Amino acid sequence: MPQLGETYYTQSGHRTPARPPLVLIHGAGGTTLHWPTALRRLPGETVYAVDLPGHGKSGGVGRQSIGDYAGVVIEWLDRKLIERAILVGHSMGGAIAQALALTAPDRVAGLALVGTATRLRVNEQILEGARSEKTFAETVALIIKWSFSPSTPLATSRAIHQRMLQVRPPVLHGDYLACNEFEVTDAISAVLVPTLVIYGTADKMVPERYSRLLAEQIAGATLIPVPEAGHMVMLEQPQVVTAAVANYVCRYWGETTP
Repeated sequence: MPQLGETYYTQSGHRTPARPPLVLIHGAGGTTLHWPTALRRLPGETVYAVDLPGHGKSGGVGRQSIGDYAGVVIEWLDRKLIERAILVGHSMGGAIAQALALTAPDRVAGLALVGTATRLRVNEQILEGARSEKTFAETVALIIKWSFSPSTPLATSRAIHQRMLQVRPPVLHGDYLACNEFEVTDAISAVLVPTLVIYGTADKMVPERYSRLLAEQIAGATLIPVPEAGHMVMLEQPQVVTAAVANYVCRYWGETTP
């Protein structure tokens, strides 16, 4: 797979000037593999999935603010010569996408926001527990417990659990510091691009009311609730989330030719 500087990414499909590519941005402690294969390989679309610095196969160190992570994404877009993209962000990745839509609107063609909100306050037990190697493993176990609905297959949650344990504690702690400081509630109505908001109705990390508020504050936003899914809705219900993103892209940018 290609690698540029700090940022590892995967790519599927072929770029066409008429249609903006999709860029998938994972959440706190995540990697490209937090996105289902069906979405990473969406037929008829050019899809990039990035590992943020310090995550997955990317080098470098993690950041401690959403603004800094947004800067990383802009640098990556510049390196790839991508003028405008549809940003698909989960949780912290959704915060990064919102920040970019507000600070660099000329680079954002659309937003698909998954399990995220205009503010991402972090439970103190997670924020403090991620700080120390002594409490890191039990904190990751708690994150996984709160991130998946009880109906999720054990193999799915176990795989994410093992991947998150491979993240260095300072990186995960920095991610949650970034989330905890994120707040764009008063500004988000300035977003004018086509926006899709997807959430799991059983999400304990970002409760339903916050996703609904996010959609209400962006003019014309489409809201998709996924029943009985938790925070990792895209892995719990991959077909539903992939279909929602595909329909959103077709609605605003026309039918695709796989």
